[in-house]
Amino acid sequence: MTAQNAEPLMRLTWTDPVTGTHGYLVVHTLVSGVATGGTRMRAGCTMGEVEDLARGMANKTATFNLPVGGAKGGIDFDPKDPGAFGVLERFCSFLRPWLESHWVTAEDLGVPQHLIDDVFAKLGLQQSYHAAIGRSADPERTLRRVQAGLNAPVAGGLLLGDVVGGYGVAQACQGVAAAWGWDDAETTVAIQGIGTMGGGAAWYLHEAGMRVVAVADAAGTLYRPEGLDIPALLDLRDNFGEIDRSRVPAEVQLLPRDAVVGIEADIFVPAAISYAIREDNVDAIAAKVVIEAANAATTPQAEALLVTRGIPVIPDFVANAGAAAWAWWLLLGEVGADPADSFLRLRTEMQAKVALLLTEWNVDRVPPRVTGWQLAANNHVVLTQAATEHAERPALLIP
Repeated sequence: MTAQNAEPLMRLTWTDPVTGTHGYLVVHTLVSGVATGGTRMRAGCTMGEVEDLARGMANKTATFNLPVGGAKGGIDFDPKDPGAFGVLERFCSFLRPWLESHWVTAEDLGVPQHLIDDVFAKLGLQQSYHAAIGRSADPERTLRRVQAGLNAPVAGGLLLGDVVGGYGVAQACQGVAAAWGWDDAETTVAIQGIGTMGGGAAWYLHEAGMRVVAVADAAGTLYRPEGLDIPALLDLRDNFGEIDRSRVPAEVQLLPRDAVVGIEADIFVPAAISYAIREDNVDAIAAKVVIEAANAATTPQAEALLVTRGIPVIPDFVANAGAAAWAWWLLLGEVGADPADSFLRLRTEMQAKVALLLTEWNVDRVPPRVTGWQLAANNHVVLTQAATEHAERPALLIP
């Protein structure tokens, strides 16, 4: 049974004793007794949403041959609320048995990596990859390697751990351009979301010479057909990924937030919220391809309509898997603190997978998601067999 139609291994609902808010953990699959997936926080988060995301993580880990299952955490709470840190701390404290031994979590919507690491430090668990690091033959050495990789400086004054996911999305975009013979300089992109994932993608697409013509945050859409000065706009973001409108150049058009969906561009990258493309707005899509930087960015019904219009969707479990894949390469010692090595590995693997998906689309109009599911299912069989063979030696998961 493949991840897209299998029942999750576990669903858990938590009620915060202080605020009454609900949090959720869904473990879709375990490989070698471990699952990985971020923790998100947003008002309105539901069990169904977290289950969809956990399923996506199971596909993501299998697609990239990672020796780990898929899970996801979610909290129905406003991350801007002053009590958000306390809610996150109590959620993690309740789930400590999972976080100590089985669930490797990380940043997600509303929960930056530094925040969840602060919670882990308060709980005496050091870092959010604790469950994997604890299985290492030398946990202290592995922790040093992980910290060195996460904190490696990259261009733009940022850290590798903060941008690698967006870099992977940018490579998915470049993989599409390469597969279809597009010139980077002539390729236009619209991005919904300018936080960690969307901002990183925008930075690296701009650096590659692609024309990012529109970006959207919670306050609206910024549009300039000639291309936006992405580095300058990123410098205007606040802690919540919103751009200071008072400092935006006059030649940039200020449009409503949802206008980004209908911007005429070669590539549309939803990088903000789940279910951003739905039946009620899918007709507005004017791009030639959608690349999902946000998890579960397109509903199944909307994707079916896009496919009938000849618009493929590169699914989230491929396009935005860069951060998860890189984290496990780092844990396994397959990459180190040199960003160039990490970028080369991610660029090679991401563009190869996008090329495979688009080959099936170009030849037989097989939706990329279907091809990706099959790849994940095939890889999952191999991974679970290998985990079974080494079940008596779990410490070998991490060198």
